[in-house]
Amino acid sequence: MKFNKPPALKKGDSIGIFTPSWPANCILHEKYLLGVDALRGMGFEVTEGTLTRKFTGQGYRAGSIRERAAEFNELYTNPDVKCLISTIGGECSGSMIPYLDYDFIKKHPKIVCGYSDVTALHLALNTLGNLTTFYGPSVVSSFGESPSVPEYTLASWLMQMGMKALQPPFSIIAPAHYSNEFIDARKSGWKQQHRTFKINAGWKIVKSGKVKGPVRALNLSTLCSLAGTPLWPQLQGNILLLEQMNTSFALEERLLNQLKLIGVFDLIAGLIISKPEKMDRNNAPFTYEELLLELIGSSASFPIIINFDCGHTVPMLTIPQGVLIEMDASDKHRVPTVVQYELGVLK
Repeated sequence: MKFNKPPALKKGDSIGIFTPSWPANCILHEKYLLGVDALRGMGFEVTEGTLTRKFTGQGYRAGSIRERAAEFNELYTNPDVKCLISTIGGECSGSMIPYLDYDFIKKHPKIVCGYSDVTALHLALNTLGNLTTFYGPSVVSSFGESPSVPEYTLASWLMQMGMKALQPPFSIIAPAHYSNEFIDARKSGWKQQHRTFKINAGWKIVKSGKVKGPVRALNLSTLCSLAGTPLWPQLQGNILLLEQMNTSFALEERLLNQLKLIGVFDLIAGLIISKPEKMDRNNAPFTYEELLLELIGSSASFPIIINFDCGHTVPMLTIPQGVLIEMDASDKHRVPTVVQYELGVLK
């Protein structure tokens, strides 16, 4: 599994903004504009997609299926646009999949970045476009943070874009603090609401081990929605990184059991699970770690790490799809480490 890597990003390049699902540019208009200003403040040009710059929507989506696909294709085929970043996620990015220009994508690799529901596009672009994509920040939820983009989020993104003088292998480091607080940007005064941060105890080992493999970073709910389709990823020997926005023990049992029945846990080399914004225990008298071991089995042949920082908590890591990483969870008495052996861009 080797995807085509796009060229590294550089200052002065144009970043295209597309809205594949929820019209956050309309509903969270002020936060969207803050994200656009942040990108421009970093020295990038910004090219808004046709739908995005109209600031119109259709309830839960930015436009019709073909309109959203056309916006993506228009940006991707624009020779001035070197990177595409989603406005936000949502629930229906996957309906665009049949209408993207995969022939052009295969011949012209570009950076595409987003997370959550954008998982559907990651899988399509990886599988049908043979493209290395980036599970990372979106314009509204990440670059639109007030008063500024979190330093850790920005540093990770710039590094993965090839804009830091850093050569692999390098360690991916956990942030010292994190926040899972929800700040409603639809309410007045949201910019003045200071986010509450907690001490990050570090990533936690559930099952010991040390492995190398290509990483696939995916939203669990969106991944399961594509089961039985040609877009289901080839996971043999891969390290699977899963994340959710708001979840519960009950939902985790349901979705992880679906992966188990499909045979995912017989294929993967390692499992990493990121912090959710909210986790409802459903009054369960057991821990999340105990649930994982019950579902997957304490005799699983692969290591398991939880409490990672690539998802809906702040700050977040950027992870390129398919790059070689090593997860070292060999010693339960110390914090596990993750080492990246290649960049997702060509420098």
